[in-house]
Amino acid sequence: MLSLLVLAAGLALVLGGAQLFFSGILAAASRLRVSAFVLTVVVSGFELENLAAGIAADLKGFPNAAAGTFLGGTTFLALGVAGLAACVRPLTRALPRATLAWAAAAPLPLFGLGLDGRLSRLDGALLVVWFVVALAGIARSGGIEREREKAGGPFAVARVLAGLALLSGGGEVLGEGIRRVVSHLGISETLLGNTAIAASVEAEEIGRVTVPARRGRGDLALGNVLGTIAHFAAFNAGVIALVRPLELDRASRDLHLAAAAASPVLLALLVNRGRGLGRTEGLFLLGLYVAYVGAAIAASN
Repeated sequence: MLSLLVLAAGLALVLGGAQLFFSGILAAASRLRVSAFVLTVVVSGFELENLAAGIAADLKGFPNAAAGTFLGGTTFLALGVAGLAACVRPLTRALPRATLAWAAAAPLPLFGLGLDGRLSRLDGALLVVWFVVALAGIARSGGIEREREKAGGPFAVARVLAGLALLSGGGEVLGEGIRRVVSHLGISETLLGNTAIAASVEAEEIGRVTVPARRGRGDLALGNVLGTIAHFAAFNAGVIALVRPLELDRASRDLHLAAAAASPVLLALLVNRGRGLGRTEGLFLLGLYVAYVGAAIAASN
């Protein structure tokens, strides 16, 4: 019962923070006369709680749990979060093909560098450099137009920061609730890192994506996902490897690394094909994520 109450409290904080963050982004974009898409891509992806969780797990000697924060996190974003958002409301605003291509390419260097089962400090440095290139590509190709909606109001930046604070706090509370529920299952560090931890520390991303989706801003919903994928698969992975090199086990190499590379490509193809994501595509992505979790459980046995 206590775990369920913690889950409910975390969900309430996440939804409230998402509303505040979304309105603040539109207001700030309007005042700065820049694209809300650019602000969303750049700001939303800095998931300090995800990075902190990965570094902590790595320093404590759990490299595959650490890798799960960015490998399983990327898969969760591309399949689970995007699929859920499309089920809530179809994401009808199309994005340029160049934006989708940059997003699909963002995890590919990580895939290539991780095939040997190790992410060295040199690999980490290369990934951080690639992150700057990839994020700039996503933002520039998708955010040319300035925000024209009247979303003014005072304290735009304060609302963005307050929204991020609520999202982070809510995600932490919700993540604690999830961890309490699954802690008694006794699962492996690889499975825990790529499923429970990856999803729990990214709980606020669900609110951050579904809120603009419900308001008809599919471009911002997708911008959240695409920007965060670039952060996870390049910046977070690189920084964690710089702190301490990662040795990947077989499940991480054969399943989670491949899924993290393939899922953004699939998402980009579906968005490009349908000029957005409908509920059918959303259900398909959610089904794939369920299958991925099933494969992860099987691989851990």
